[in-house]
Amino acid sequence: MISLLLLCLALGFMVIGMPVAFAIGVASIVYFLLPSTFMPDTTAVQRIVAASQSFPLLAVPLFILVGHLMNGSGITPRMLTLAKTLAGWMRGGLAQTSLLLSALMGGISGSAVADAAMQSRVLGEPMIKEGYSRGFTGALLSIGGLITATIPPSLGLILYGFLGEVSIGRLFIAGIVPGVLLTIALMIATGWIAHRRDYRPISNRRPTTREVIDAVRESFWAILFPVWLIVGIRFGIFTPSEAGAFAVAYAVLVGAFIYRELSWAKIVDAMLLSVRDIGMIMLIILFSGAFGYVITFERVPQTLAELTLGLFSSQATLLFVISAFLLVFGMLVEATVIVMLLTPILVPVVTAAGVDPVHFGLVMMTLVTFGGMTPPVGVSMFTVCGILKCSYKEYTAEMIPLAVAVLAVVVIMILFPEIVMFLPRAMMG
Repeated sequence: MISLLLLCLALGFMVIGMPVAFAIGVASIVYFLLPSTFMPDTTAVQRIVAASQSFPLLAVPLFILVGHLMNGSGITPRMLTLAKTLAGWMRGGLAQTSLLLSALMGGISGSAVADAAMQSRVLGEPMIKEGYSRGFTGALLSIGGLITATIPPSLGLILYGFLGEVSIGRLFIAGIVPGVLLTIALMIATGWIAHRRDYRPISNRRPTTREVIDAVRESFWAILFPVWLIVGIRFGIFTPSEAGAFAVAYAVLVGAFIYRELSWAKIVDAMLLSVRDIGMIMLIILFSGAFGYVITFERVPQTLAELTLGLFSSQATLLFVISAFLLVFGMLVEATVIVMLLTPILVPVVTAAGVDPVHFGLVMMTLVTFGGMTPPVGVSMFTVCGILKCSYKEYTAEMIPLAVAVLAVVVIMILFPEIVMFLPRAMMG
């Protein structure tokens, strides 16, 4: 009961505009100040400090820095050229290009909002000038970022793995197939819309083999990055945290010495942007350490596990119920906050029900990230609509077919867990 009140207190602070980290922190500290807890006040400070003492957590700031370094290294325009070459001949060529670019950038950026903002600045106005409606352009570029957040290295999966004590390496590998499925589903939905509205291709013919080879050669070093990442983790060359350090060195090497576009000024700019992002995320993580301790101490996961195991006889039914809750919650609260608050609660519940936490992690992250692209408080939606000057009403109407495609993939992931799990099992046992 106390835990529920603390959760409501934290959400209430967020509603009135308190920064997320402090909303979680204040709610957690209130628990330690209650006379009924019989716990010293210093425990709250100890739990906050203890949350920072984690080697896997190093992956978060490192991959945030990688994303900013990659954006300044000349990789994005090369990836865009490759995406145009591969998808420009399809109906709705620019729209299809944006989706393929999201898939290619998944192994580089790792952030749905960052990808949506970047694509809105690069492809937004060109799509509108080609006749695409502002609402459809905004919805496509926003929801396309979901692909980036699924294909490794995903920052959301790193946080989920850290908080749920789930293998980050297995999560990375498991994200590949859902990312590909999302790309295909969204491209099919986009093709259907383009056919109805007669959105034209960029090119009037398929690319030649020579053109594809030239585009791949130009972006070869960028494409190679996620390959090195997965191979390195699979064969134990480095841990996910060490992979982040490798990625930083790789980004500097490629940007400064191969593409020769990463100047010292761009490196400094990337570091400044990274410090801002890292400070915000790490503060949330630290205060979530105290909140997670309270949740565990009050035996919330065990109580929920006993309740749900008595109510749901099927793993699929349990996952559908939890997914519906996450989808609605994701529409109201930012994805990072949901991961921080609910991962320590839900992972023991699904594990007790026999669901693989890696499988659940991909379902959870897909839904809560998608929530950031929907009304009423989607961060990605606000970002894209702000850049493109698109009305939220038009955005919401245009996103419906794309939302159906995303939810169809989630349903497939729930009903056929082997689609998510076969790759990590084949590669890591």
